[in-house]
Amino acid sequence: MTSTHRTWLTPEAHDRLRAELADLLTPPTAADDEHGTRHQRIREIRDLLNNAVVGEAPADDGIAEPGMVLTVRYDDTGETETFLLGVRQAEHGTLEVYSPDSPLGRALTGTRKGDQCEYQVPNGSTVKITLLDAVPYRQPTPQT
Repeated sequence: MTSTHRTWLTPEAHDRLRAELADLLTPPTAADDEHGTRHQRIREIRDLLNNAVVGEAPADDGIAEPGMVLTVRYDDTGETETFLLGVRQAEHGTLEVYSPDSPLGRALTGTRKGDQCEYQVPNGSTVKITLLDAVPYRQPTPQT
């Protein structure tokens, strides 16, 4: 099944996926998975790459969407967390990445600074959060 929505990726994530795909396209050995896991991963990566928006920063409009760095407050505890809303392959450095398809990502997508929302965690409890900030992901500059 292929995706019809665009997937936001950092340039580093795009490069990692291309390298992984190249590795997977090398002839398999007898030790490789015989149950189709390799072929499934090839399809997943091709789908991601075919639908990728690479490094294009979303509008700086304060709306939570893929490619934005979000800061949220967990209302029950007062704790805050900052993370990139994107696909897991978009990891960069110490910045955590949450998928827009995760319960947290679905709850936040489309919200604005100050909006409160809630989502259900796997154990069935509800977590209430407030979006404190949403800014476009910026490519880190190399340290010299």
